[in-house]
Amino acid sequence: MKQLGLPISLDSKMLLSDFSVKQNKNLLDFINALFFQDSSSIVFFYGGRSCGKTHLLQGCIFKALEQNLKATYIDINQTLPNNFLNTLSDYDWVCVDNIEQLSVIQQQELFDLYNQIKHTNTKLIVSASLPPGELMLLADLKTRLSLAVVYHLEQLDDQEKIALIQRKMQDRNLEIDDKVYAYLFKVFSRDLSVVLSAIDQLDQESLRQKSSISIPFVKKILKI
Repeated sequence: MKQLGLPISLDSKMLLSDFSVKQNKNLLDFINALFFQDSSSIVFFYGGRSCGKTHLLQGCIFKALEQNLKATYIDINQTLPNNFLNTLSDYDWVCVDNIEQLSVIQQQELFDLYNQIKHTNTKLIVSASLPPGELMLLADLKTRLSLAVVYHLEQLDDQEKIALIQRKMQDRNLEIDDKVYAYLFKVFSRDLSVVLSAIDQLDQESLRQKSSISIPFVKKILKI
């Protein structure tokens, strides 16, 4: 499934229904309520690495597309056409990831889009690593974003991370003992993306060496 507007493939596993709620239930409830709202809305959420920002944004797009709405997901880390952000006011949902990476020109484009959608039904959802007031953005854009509905996206705890990894591994028909995950988070890294990358490496090595992924195997391959 692809979004409208840009040829960026979405991750079909990043659905709102699969988003870990626990600490972020209020945000998820608010996002779901926006699908019944006939007016524009600006939502800004922020958090550290592996807290689910991209998952939440892409989940919004999947739900919008399922309802035959015009929607687009944009990652500012990827190359975008010039004068693109300020041409999206006719979209129902616009989700912009990593806005701390906006160039000065893109900041002006996003500022223009913000002003254009005031009297539309567009939902503009943006994410960053820091709250609006702490970002290095143009003063006018920073002011506008500070007026948005702002949420801090809480980090998953280790058990939630393990549950998330288990779901991903089930999709790949890969069975790993929970003790291996616990060990990785304890002695290797608590960063979810780092652990997932390590599991990919372990999976490849286990196939090559025809060995199961155990704690001794993890120690050997990751040298920990």
